[in-house]
This record gives sequence, C-alpha cells and structure tokens, in this order.
Amino acid sequence: MDVLERDRETDPPLMADAETFSAAEASVSTHRMAELVFPAITDWCPILDRLKLSFEERLELAATADIDRRTLAQQLVASGRISEVALTRLMAEQLGLSFQETIRADHLMVTDEDCFSHLGANSRFALMKQEGSNSRNALLLALNRMSPREAAGHLAAKPELRHWLRIVAPSTLRRALIERAEPMLLREAVLGLFERNPDHSARQTLNPWQGVAVGVLLTLLPFAFLLVPAASLLVTHLLSSLFFLACVALRLAAIRAAPAYRVTPVAHRIHEELPVYSVLVALYRERAVVPQLIEALQKLEWPAGRLEVKLICEADDHDTIEAIREAGPPPNFEIVAVPPALPRTKPKALNYALPLTSGEFVVLFDAEDRPDPLQLKEALDRFRRAGPDLACLQAPLVISNANALPVAGLFGLEYAALFRSLLPYLAKKRSFLPLGGTSNHFRRTALEEAGAWDPFNVTEDADLGLRLLRMGYRTETLTHPTLEDAPEDLRTWLPQRTRWFKGWLQTLFVHMRHPARLLREIGVGPFLITQVLLLGMVASALVHPLLIGTFAVLIWRLISGVPFDTFYAAILLLDITNIVCGYLSFLALGWRSMSKRERRGFPRLVLLTPLYWMLLSVAAWNAVWQLWKRPHHWSKTAHKPVRSVV
Repeated sequence: MDVLERDRETDPPLMADAETFSAAEASVSTHRMAELVFPAITDWCPILDRLKLSFEERLELAATADIDRRTLAQQLVASGRISEVALTRLMAEQLGLSFQETIRADHLMVTDEDCFSHLGANSRFALMKQEGSNSRNALLLALNRMSPREAAGHLAAKPELRHWLRIVAPSTLRRALIERAEPMLLREAVLGLFERNPDHSARQTLNPWQGVAVGVLLTLLPFAFLLVPAASLLVTHLLSSLFFLACVALRLAAIRAAPAYRVTPVAHRIHEELPVYSVLVALYRERAVVPQLIEALQKLEWPAGRLEVKLICEADDHDTIEAIREAGPPPNFEIVAVPPALPRTKPKALNYALPLTSGEFVVLFDAEDRPDPLQLKEALDRFRRAGPDLACLQAPLVISNANALPVAGLFGLEYAALFRSLLPYLAKKRSFLPLGGTSNHFRRTALEEAGAWDPFNVTEDADLGLRLLRMGYRTETLTHPTLEDAPEDLRTWLPQRTRWFKGWLQTLFVHMRHPARLLREIGVGPFLITQVLLLGMVASALVHPLLIGTFAVLIWRLISGVPFDTFYAAILLLDITNIVCGYLSFLALGWRSMSKRERRGFPRLVLLTPLYWMLLSVAAWNAVWQLWKRPHHWSKTAHKPVRSVV
C-alpha cells in the first residue's frame, strides 16, 4: 500500500515534466514556423533584440509589414517604435560601419542624370559618392529595402569597401538629392514641354497667323455692325446658332447613347502583387482641409508600402506645410516644396513632383477630394485588362454639397452631366475627353511620353487629354467616384469658371496652330467634337447675352405693334430655337445623370438656369479679358472642410 501511495505521489511531477517539455517543444516549433513564414524576423533579430521586442510583437510587426507590403524596417518606423535615424544608427553599429547623420547637397558627387534616376527609383539600396575634406571621399549607403543581414553578406564579399562606407538614413540622402536637383527640377517643370515641343506649349498664346487673324476680326467686326448692321446681325445669329445647336446635338447624343452609370464591383485578391501607385496632390493655402485630405487618402485600399503620396506645396506657403506636419501623416506621405517661380500654377507644381515619384501609375487628387477607397483598384483592373494604348482613366467627380445652395446645386447638375454621361459617351466614341483637374489616373510611361503637364495652361487637364489623343492614346472613365464640394457663392465660383473658360481657349489656340495636322492625327469625328467642346461651349456663353437681348427687343416690338417683317421673324425664330433647345438639352442631360436623391431640388434648378447661363457669360467674357491681359494667371479656388454629403 505504501509503495502504491509512493508511486501515486511520484506520478504528477513526471507528468508535469512531460507537459513542460511538450510546451517548450511547441514554442520552439512555433518560433521556427514564424521564421519560415516571415524570414525578416531572423534577418532583423539582433536589432529586434536590442529594441527588447517580444516574440508576439515581432510576429505582429512582420505580419503587418507583409500585409502593407513594407519591409520590417519601414514597419518599425511606421509603428512609432523607433525613428528612421535611430534605426539607421543601430544598423550601422550592427554592420560595424560609420553612421553619418547629415549630408551637404553640394558635396554629393553625382551627375544630373543619375540624380534624377535615384530620385525616381524604388531600389533596395542607394550608394552615393560624397566629396570629403582633405581629398578623402566617402561612399554613402542608404539601406532602403535591404536588411542588415543581406548588407553584411555583400560586405563580406567586398571587405575593402568598409573603409569608405558610411551609413545614412534613406530620407536624409533623399533630401540632399532633392536639394541638389532643385534647379534642374524647376527648369524642367517650367520649360520642359516648351523646349521639347513648343507647338504644344501655351507659353505663347497665339502664333503669328492666329494673331493676325484675331487682329483682323476685331478690327472688321465693329465696322461691319456700323456699315451693314442687318447683315452683321444675321451672320452673328447664324454663327451663334451653329455653336448652340452643335452643343445641343452633342448633349442629345450623350443622352441617347451614353452607357448607364453604375459602380463596377472590384475583385478583392488578397495575395495579388500590386505595383507602386503614386498619388500627387497640389496644395496652396489649404490649411483648413489638410486633416480631411490626409484622412481621406489613408482610406485608399492599397498597401502602404506600395503607395507613395506627394503633398506638393509652394515653398513659401509655410501655413500649409506647417498644417501637414502638425497632422503627422504616415511615412509614405512626403512634402514636396516647390521653389517660388513663375508661372505659379498647379501644372508647374505637378511637373516638379513627377520626377520624385517611382509609381508605375500616377493619380492626381485635389486638396478637398475624398476619393472612393476602391478607386485605385478599379483603375488597376482597367489598365491590366486594356492594352498599352490606354493612357488615362478619369474617375467621376460627385458634388457632395449640391443641396446646400443654388450655385452648388447647378454646379452639381453640370458635374453629373459631364462625368456620368458626356465623358463616358466620348470615351465610348474614342474621342477627345476634356479631363477634370482631379482623379486622373495615368499610365506613367504614356504621361511622360506626352510631356506631362503644360505649366502655362490653366486647364492643363483638357490640354493633356487632347495631347494624349493626338499621340494615339485612349482615355476612358471609371465608376468609383471622388467626392468634392462645389463653390457655394459667386465670389468663389466666378474666378474658377473664368479660369476654365480661359484654359479652354488656350487649349484651342495651342492645338489649332496647325488645323490640318490636328485633323489628320485625331480624325474627322474627334476633330469636330473638339471644336464643339473647346470653341462651341465658350462661344455659346459669349453670345448668350446677345441672343437674350435680341429676343427681348423683338418680343417688345411685337407686343408694341412695331412693324415686324420676315427678317426679324427669322431672327426671333433662331433665338427661340437656340435658347429653348440649349436650356432643355442642358437640363435633360443633367436629369438623366443625377441620382434620385440629387433630383429632389431639380425644379429649383430649372428656374435658375437662365440666370446661371448669364453668369456663365460673365465668366466667359472675363476669361477673354484675362487671356489678353493675364494669360497665365491662376485664379485660386478657396476650399473649406466638408460640411455636407449628398
């Protein structure tokens, strides 16, 4: 009995030892499995040990880095556990190399071509020669996406390099390279397109024959109305009818043939290898909307390690730059400070930033935009399914404050008609698409081949859309929208619309320098549509007061019993046709394109349309004046944080 009791007493310790051994074995197995799945844990083990991270923390870091397509180093910095400079210092100590904290840009020994190449690269490491004191040069090494273990392997193969190497933080080297490249970046941003292809640049508003033609027209027109008023009035009305009815015909064609708007589902492929996508946002005096912008861009469904966001600011816009820093954006957001230089336009800022990106695809957003999180994935699906001739995809812009005030409501009506009906129709016809200034997704190779943006054109979007078409590229539309707010008062609306009209005229003059060449390059149908979109829309706005005024005078004469011959009857009939067809086609296309919720205020918009068209005329005449006096002036649109949603 005693023996049995003794046996029972010894059993539990034996079982406990077995459980302990089993648990230890399981723990070792778990660690080995984790290292097999995430080999970066092993590569970074010495540094992770120095940071005193537990196995669970290491596993979480590695798993998150895998999801976000980041290196473990990038994830460490993004998690806030250590700064990039402190991490680089630890890496230098582990490798037994010197650490250098600062770099003088004028000491970098690099050619202009190599400088641009490094700035636009997404390489695993960067090696740069630096001029030293007493003729002692050094090699600066930035481990962008290379682990210390990999770097140690390379050093073991070339031990003679240790004497020359100094480790620097990637962002430190990048800032020095940008400073070194600043004059080249600025010159390319301002003069690149003009020097390579002056015929496609709006630096000069009119070429010689256009200047002569405009001068002759402005000289003869007053004399014609003074000497032969009746004939001049008839010719003016006939030409006005041509513009009006051409615009009406285009709207009716879009109503009849444009594909129905609906958001296309996007397939979620978890393990899909995604390319680097570059997001460009030009900001100027935008402190109020910076927090909203950063929040919206962080919602984009794209791995952070494959998404680079460039917030492009004027270097002297200290308020906006300070607001970005206060917001604390993640490491894949970078402030690009553009040195002050004329022309101070959005396209110049975009040109300055483009060489600093490495993305296979590039998208533009405005400061007030809230893009649909799935927009980039829809764009990638479309680019991959299409051939290399698909250069650009335009996402629809949806006005979120359309029910706020009448100006915003009419603006929303226009945007619905343009982005949900007219542009999809033009894309279907493979014609010219006057791009919106935001939510344009580009295949980078096509964008660079086209010369990027014209810094002297204040509607660089429309100009680039036509330039891509002339080069044989296609532009199509997306379905996942971008939300933005419309101007709510005339003080904000008028400068913006003036800039649009002025830019359309600039684009028309640039691409009509050689009309026969343009016709040959894009074909008859797109050529005619281009005339309607660029000339017809502006011309119909310019002559609208003349039609309304003539219509009012003739109606007054008819009511007053003044003799009314066939000539005046024909003029009146033309005016009624133009005005009624113009208003109805404008409203019908908007109605077709709006959602049920957006149509709730439609009767009010119908009543306000005549007044709105008169305001469009004011903007058009203001644009003509500015084109003469200040052709490259950029009228800034003020933005406020979002306060309402459709």
